[in-house]
Amino acid sequence: MKRTTWMVAGLVLAGAANGAELTPVQKQMREIYQEMVETNTTNSTGSCTVAVNKVAKRLKAVGFKDGDMQIIVPPGGPTKGNLVARLKGDGSKKPLLLLAHVDVVEAKREDWTRDPFKLIEEDGMFYARGASDDKAMASAFVANMIRYKKEKLALKRDIVMALTCDEELVPSQFDGVDYLLKHHRPLIDAEIALNEGGGGLLDKEGKPVRHGIQAGEKVYQSFQLEVTNPGGHSSAPYRDNAIYHLADGLSRLGQFAFPFKLSEVTRAYYERMATVEKGQVAADMKAILADPPDPAALERLYAVSPVHNSTVRTTCVATKVDAGHADNALPQRARATVNCRILPGEPIEEVQATLQRVVADDKIKISRIGDGVISPMPPLTPTLMAAVVEISNDMWPGVPVIPTMSTGGTDGRFLNNAGIWTYGISGMFSGAEGSGAHGLNEHIRVKSLYDGQDYLYRLAKRLATE
Repeated sequence: MKRTTWMVAGLVLAGAANGAELTPVQKQMREIYQEMVETNTTNSTGSCTVAVNKVAKRLKAVGFKDGDMQIIVPPGGPTKGNLVARLKGDGSKKPLLLLAHVDVVEAKREDWTRDPFKLIEEDGMFYARGASDDKAMASAFVANMIRYKKEKLALKRDIVMALTCDEELVPSQFDGVDYLLKHHRPLIDAEIALNEGGGGLLDKEGKPVRHGIQAGEKVYQSFQLEVTNPGGHSSAPYRDNAIYHLADGLSRLGQFAFPFKLSEVTRAYYERMATVEKGQVAADMKAILADPPDPAALERLYAVSPVHNSTVRTTCVATKVDAGHADNALPQRARATVNCRILPGEPIEEVQATLQRVVADDKIKISRIGDGVISPMPPLTPTLMAAVVEISNDMWPGVPVIPTMSTGGTDGRFLNNAGIWTYGISGMFSGAEGSGAHGLNEHIRVKSLYDGQDYLYRLAKRLATE
């Protein structure tokens, strides 16, 4: 397609964000997106199975046969259904996997400004639980699969879409990707996969600054810290108190920082971003690349965004506490959950030993909650990067594509371990304020949603047809 055609498409998308009438493609995308976010898929009261059945109904209406789709519900998890749909190619290349999870984090109506399970469009934003994580990408994949089906593309590789459950729960016996790999590997076997984890950054004026492709992620591992005690009557307290032991240990952990480390990907990230950013931020990025890195520069970057701190070191943070059994009794037990995001290459047992050393109290017992999945960082191959960069440059001229490591976790860890190289790339941009994913009033810019759909449409089409 010629550059002028790309520009016209971009103007149409920009018009949609400014209140102009949506194109037929955008209308269909919005309809799918609204149905997706308004289907409750929380672990407590929702159902992934209901959500993927709605998608299957849409696919069937445009010509997908029963043999092209499978809904896989793990035994014992009736609400944990997964959908795998396939468009067949000529088989000359291994399949392309489009992966998105449909489950979402819990959301309490009383805490939100708006109903989290109603799609609200307001001031150029879409608000809802899952608005960005990950129902934006899931909806884009569904809408694009419908487009590909109607276009009857001459595919060199199958395009496989997997909408999965329980990505947000770690550990989970019903994680969709893990379950499919163990029990239905042929359904999702692929050469490469496109997944969440990437995205773009906008400046204060809403102009694109960079477009990220995620290659690799930190290891998710939680630990339980526990102190037990005989307890007693609260009217006769003694100093050996389970809550105080735990609180003192957590306080010491809160003051501790794991060592600074850069990988090949994170070093490349800061090298590129130092040429994109300006002023003090750019200078500080260059300063942390020095040997030794400038700690004051890192502190200033941390003040800009805590993501900078998470990018260069393992982090462990207390996320839950539970202690005591009665108002008038000394606590017999005090527990805390500490969630760690571990840099690739750092052994989990070493992190656990560091935690024990930092809390510095033999009464605090530390044990793992589940077993973290350590996975390799996928290679940024020339064929993939050429497609990613060229389409990005067509849509956002002059905006650099920069490799990133996710400080969070995705189901890509299971796929990378299985030899299916997985990359986070979405074409969806957000401001420095983020999207509110996992938090209150989750949102995505209207323009970003439609831009992302268009980018993913072009990227998957190119990877599957060339």
